Amino acid sequence: MENFSGKTVFITGGSSGIGFAVAKLLSQEGANIALFARNKTRLAESLITIEQVKRRHGQRFAWYQCDVSDYTQVKKTFTQALRQFDGCDILINCAGRAYPRYFEDISIKQFEETMKINMFGVWNTCWFLVPHMKANGGYIVNTSSVAGLVGVFGYTDYSASKFAIIGFSEALKSELKRYNITVSVLCPPDTDTPGFAVENKTKPDETKEISKSAKLLTPDEVAAALVQGMKKKKFIILANFDSKLTWFVKRYAPWLVELIMNSKITGIQKKKKKTKK
Repeated sequence: MENFSGKTVFITGGSSGIGFAVAKLLSQEGANIALFARNKTRLAESLITIEQVKRRHGQRFAWYQCDVSDYTQVKKTFTQALRQFDGCDILINCAGRAYPRYFEDISIKQFEETMKINMFGVWNTCWFLVPHMKANGGYIVNTSSVAGLVGVFGYTDYSASKFAIIGFSEALKSELKRYNITVSVLCPPDTDTPGFAVENKTKPDETKEISKSAKLLTPDEVAAALVQGMKKKKFIILANFDSKLTWFVKRYAPWLVELIMNSKITGIQKKKKKTKK
């Protein structure tokens, strides 16, 4: 995937955040872009920006209102998009959400919604598109998170969904190789998106302390890392050095990651106890 010019790309969660940044970058690379998200107003506004940065005449663009957690909606909107664009070469799943809380404060409803949006959304789009990709090959990118590589305090439901995406993608990669369909997983760290601002409203103090030393990336930085990773057909795509270091240490010295995080967690909890006294 060294050249995106002329390729048709379906991007879920494409109206904001990382999905929007990826759409802009691939538009500049000459790709045809189909955006999928729930907010019609934001979709329409985002598409205007994406069209303005296109590389060449003849590129095609469209948006579709769709909740990817609902397979009926996925089937309907993706069928429309396939007809309009005469196929799909690349699927990039960026739809997702997080509401970090202490485990006991996460309701069954929140857990179900997190799994439906983050994991079922990926499953639904892949399940629909893979049969259409088999004839000509293609590329699938599913967005997980660094919290899908390392379990993080406060993210029990979110980490569960993001770990699931990595396992699913690894198995899918093995199955689809014979059809010349590449599968990658994007694992971004904390990124300055509208969703991240929402996360901070419910984030436990321990979680804030863990992420305090990490650099907050921009969506454009993550998008650039994704495109470079796709060109090299990497399976796990990480956006910065800190993420790569975390993954390396987690794989080869998991006790060290746990030690560092636990020290930060314990420090905050001790401060809380002193404040209460």
